[in-house]
Amino acid sequence: MKAIILAAGYATRLYPLTKDMPKALLPIGDKPIIQYILDQINTIDQIDEVIVVSNSKFYNHFLEFAKVAVTSKVLKVLDDGTDTEESRLGAIGDIQFAIEREKIDDDVIIIAGDNLFTYKLREYYDYYMKKGSDCVVVKQISDKNILRQFAVAKLDEWDQIIELVEKPEEPNSDIGVFATYIYSRDTIGLFAKYLAEGNKKDAPGYFVQWLYKEKPVYAYRMNGVCYDIGTHESYNEVKNGL
Repeated sequence: MKAIILAAGYATRLYPLTKDMPKALLPIGDKPIIQYILDQINTIDQIDEVIVVSNSKFYNHFLEFAKVAVTSKVLKVLDDGTDTEESRLGAIGDIQFAIEREKIDDDVIIIAGDNLFTYKLREYYDYYMKKGSDCVVVKQISDKNILRQFAVAKLDEWDQIIELVEKPEEPNSDIGVFATYIYSRDTIGLFAKYLAEGNKKDAPGYFVQWLYKEKPVYAYRMNGVCYDIGTHESYNEVKNGL
């Protein structure tokens, strides 16, 4: 299995903190956000390689981090060739970029580089193996204003997704989907099909919105929390809470 960490965004909402520093390298306590993700990845022996997708602006920052990163895996940093917010490939574009560049033909876990979570990634992986099918991480969210910022899913009695909408104006469920995905080797080839059909390249939830109509996708109900660090308020909340 491979792991892809998406870290090619420009995080303009966090300026000036991220004007000269990628969001994934902002410190929480005594280490950067991305190291917390690597700590969780390290618990899964089946993952043999971690691929960090950066942009050109922050590529060297991640190369320097890779020299000191605490990981038991092979760690690669890719430059997606963009250097501005306007030219970015989008999350799904970056996933396909990594698939093509590294010729990935394996199961893959994909994690947003600005997500800090307390659930056990190993338990999520075990759930994926039990289901034998693509999986997403979910949690019940009661606040509709917060739900509007997520992909929102309806599930059947077996927790298979039967409906999903990315960032709906009117959520029809209280199940929010977080940006950590496990896809089978067979699904990896479908990213090219998705993009060839002209679908959106930005939020990774759009791919799941398309995928569940193609094949079964299951929801792992996390036992913990996941912070999406996108604003000064959310960053300060996490810093003060850990």
